[in-house]
Amino acid sequence: MHPAWFHIENEAEIPSPALLFYRDRIEHNLQLMLKIAGGPGRLRPHVKTHKCARIIEWQVALGITNFKTSTIAEAEMCAAAGAADVMLAMPCVGPNAHRLATLALKYPAVQFASIADDEDSIRSLASAAQQHNVTLGVYLELDCGMARTGIVPGDAAAYLAHVMKDTPRLQFRGIHAYDGHIHDDSLDVRRERCAAAFAPVHQFRCRLQGEGIIVKEFVAGGSPTFGIHAEHRDRTLSPGTTVLWDFGYGDKYPADLPFLPAAVLLARVVSKPGINRLTLDLGHKSVAPENPHPRVRFEELPDATAVMQSEEHLVLETERAHEFVIGQALHGIPRHVCPTVSMHGEACVIEGGRFTECWPITARNRKITV
Repeated sequence: MHPAWFHIENEAEIPSPALLFYRDRIEHNLQLMLKIAGGPGRLRPHVKTHKCARIIEWQVALGITNFKTSTIAEAEMCAAAGAADVMLAMPCVGPNAHRLATLALKYPAVQFASIADDEDSIRSLASAAQQHNVTLGVYLELDCGMARTGIVPGDAAAYLAHVMKDTPRLQFRGIHAYDGHIHDDSLDVRRERCAAAFAPVHQFRCRLQGEGIIVKEFVAGGSPTFGIHAEHRDRTLSPGTTVLWDFGYGDKYPADLPFLPAAVLLARVVSKPGINRLTLDLGHKSVAPENPHPRVRFEELPDATAVMQSEEHLVLETERAHEFVIGQALHGIPRHVCPTVSMHGEACVIEGGRFTECWPITARNRKITV
């Protein structure tokens, strides 16, 4: 019998719990991203899912040189790994404007930018750029319906765009609109909601250009709407989860987003308490706990029921418990891969059915050097 895709010949060498990256599946996902986008030039992938410099280097080798980040550490990771253009998709508050300006000094060949939706944020970014004698890019953050960050398209937003354009040491780069509230199962519903959300954004972009403000880049969407935005050639695409995927998205979008789960959690049976129960060494310090169970789905036991989870333990109930022995390995796909990856300091790379090396989760911490 041909071994299952998750089989690892030298699995005994990997301590559990562990995060596994399946190299051939990441390759599939990267190639599918390029296919949907129509080429590397339209991609500005979000790195918050994997936080891994080796994956950035891989993407750069494929021609993807522009990236989107959530933290200063992720921005530094991208620059060190060969990125040409790094966008921080988080308003700079506190010391972070100075940290971004310091990165611009440290990596003069890399373009750095942030987002802003408030005049004070713009002034703070400009002040940091002035003090460090650098120029920083800035994108106007528009609220297209999520109401998390951003300003609604209109007069106040247009005023901010003019402030960005006219402020020394800042370069107005364009607009950014994230539609994380659109994640319906139905592609038709997603497309309809996306069109409604971005109609005012498109109109606003036309208004800015009519007022003499050049919108160099329009960064739109996340993973669920990746394919929809790809149909509009004027948009830069910034999916993130697509690199590793998970069953949270995999269950919802199998037809239009056929990415493969490429990150797996290795766990082992540590106890068999009572009847029909298995206890694994996979607590909520190893898999994202913000969702209800199942937080992880095991390939060997897809129908097992999670009855208890603590910091280092996960108790499953299954009528097949008698088939498993103490120390036996199970392979689980997380529901939400992004916060799961950040719980691990490294990923064990699986290639050709073997564990070959470890890749650091480079930007797991909030600070690298800056």
